[in-house]
Amino acid sequence: MESLQNKNQKKTFMYRNSLSIVFIALFVIAIGAQVYFGWQEHNQELVELGAPSIALTTYLTSGHFFSATFENFQSEFLQMALYVILTISLRQIGSAESKDIEKPEEVDRDPDPSKPDAPYVVKRGGWRLSIYQNSLSIAFVLLFLLSWAGHLYGSFMDYNQEQILKNEPEKTLSDFLKEPLFWFETFQNWQSEFLSVASIVILTIFLRQKGSPESKPVDAGHLETGK
Repeated sequence: MESLQNKNQKKTFMYRNSLSIVFIALFVIAIGAQVYFGWQEHNQELVELGAPSIALTTYLTSGHFFSATFENFQSEFLQMALYVILTISLRQIGSAESKDIEKPEEVDRDPDPSKPDAPYVVKRGGWRLSIYQNSLSIAFVLLFLLSWAGHLYGSFMDYNQEQILKNEPEKTLSDFLKEPLFWFETFQNWQSEFLSVASIVILTIFLRQKGSPESKPVDAGHLETGK
């Protein structure tokens, strides 16, 4: 019998990786547009405050760029971290995004080190396996924390730069954390992520998209849970 690996190798690289390639390309286009228009907007703010415009390379190290970029990153990684972790134990009857209400799922079974294509860490077992079987949630939590720190750093730097241009005293990090600005920026992103997850969890109960792995089969009953 032909192995899965051999079957996959018969497909082109683009076909086998098209989903990742398209999303990475869209990300590069979007971040490029954000950088360009963020640079223009920041220069307008600087001119209004009586400061000279800055070069694009200087903008890439500015608090404005760090704040705007990591403000979005951290909410996305928080969304994915919570989604991965909460779907372990929580259920939504009828949703394509939920595990079955009663039956155990394939993802719940213990890893089998005897499988020929099992990852190396599964075959080794021990502490490596303990980490690996939770590695997806660990990765998203770490990415969230790093992005949150990047947002805090950028917002803090941008705030103090504006204070200087207004001839007002700079604030320490602890004082800045008492300001509403950073928390407003944080929660305005978090709430949208929570809403988007709730939307796909609930809408997949009743709505369908033929061909999408995020949808139940078109003829599935509304109370049929999972894909």
